[in-house]
Amino acid sequence: MVGDTVVIMAVGDLILDEPEAERFFDLSAPVLRTGDVVVGQVEVPYTIRGVERSSDVPAPASDPRNLSALASAGFNVATLAGNHIYDAGETGVRDTIDHLADLGIPAVGAGMSIDEARRPVVLERKGIRFGFLSYNCVGPKDSWATRNKAGCAYVHILTHYELDHATPGGPPSIYTFAEPQSLEAMEDDIQNLRPLCDVLIVALHKGIGHIPAKLAMYEKQVSRAAIEAGADMILGHHAHILRGIDLYKGKPVFHGLGNFVTVTRALSPDENSSPERQEWAKRRKELFGFEPDPECPIFPFHPEARHTIIAKCTVDGRTISRISYIPCLINKQGQPEALGNDERGRKVFEYVESITRAAGLNARYFWDGDEVIVREDE
Repeated sequence: MVGDTVVIMAVGDLILDEPEAERFFDLSAPVLRTGDVVVGQVEVPYTIRGVERSSDVPAPASDPRNLSALASAGFNVATLAGNHIYDAGETGVRDTIDHLADLGIPAVGAGMSIDEARRPVVLERKGIRFGFLSYNCVGPKDSWATRNKAGCAYVHILTHYELDHATPGGPPSIYTFAEPQSLEAMEDDIQNLRPLCDVLIVALHKGIGHIPAKLAMYEKQVSRAAIEAGADMILGHHAHILRGIDLYKGKPVFHGLGNFVTVTRALSPDENSSPERQEWAKRRKELFGFEPDPECPIFPFHPEARHTIIAKCTVDGRTISRISYIPCLINKQGQPEALGNDERGRKVFEYVESITRAAGLNARYFWDGDEVIVREDE
């Protein structure tokens, strides 16, 4: 019956590349299970049959049995549009979707053709219909679906480098923006979905990896275009580090939900079966200036990436009435722990506040019990 309160929760990137994957949710599942709709970004393919292929750095496919951890933790929607979904080829895409479906988790953003990849997921809770779409904004083109090739839905982002000062060979200004045709395709999808749901959520795989706070130019452009087309909430991920929150026309834009459970040994610079991944693990340090914690080999990310959140929105009737988040810290075992208004929770609060200010975003944060309320700066 419409009029009941429905809670939607969302987290960022999920990589379940270690056995007994359920244990990594031990400190967060009790909170996630209180959500009526729980969504996360499934970052890599899950198959034992796929052949590794990518023009970028390929992520290894994970054991499909690990996906059961998502069901037991309370997830009921998976977004798939990302740069690694095609890394095990068409078989990897098919198997990932099928294994999630077997667990009762519908997937959105990938398919055996572009039409399937752009097809929304709609689910109902207490008479309220939630619609989901998912797009990859970071490439590579291998990952994109076409009319007769598996892959993901996408928005094609263009990069322009402009040397706007008299220093040949000097650092340029960088401008990024969405290619119009693919942006219009996303807008069309949103407009077509709008009459079929009450709350419309768009997931965008976007952002500059491993760099704190900073947003690329296109991120606001694409997020705002989605809201103008009819989206009620934007969920960002890909950077593997938390980003700040913005509100546009009263709608929440979680620019980057960071890592959640992202446990993998694939980026070890030493013991690595893939020359491409081994080289990338070394090059990352030079490009992004961080050293992963050697005491946590299954979490090979920026030290600040241990700060993360569970986005939470409360829906009354057919509208979002409350926007909040639950602060979390990822421990050295790779487990995100849901926190409250205590010393560690306040450290996450301060971090989210600092990256929001640094990016010039307009959200302001206030404690309400053990949750953090998100409001627009007045």
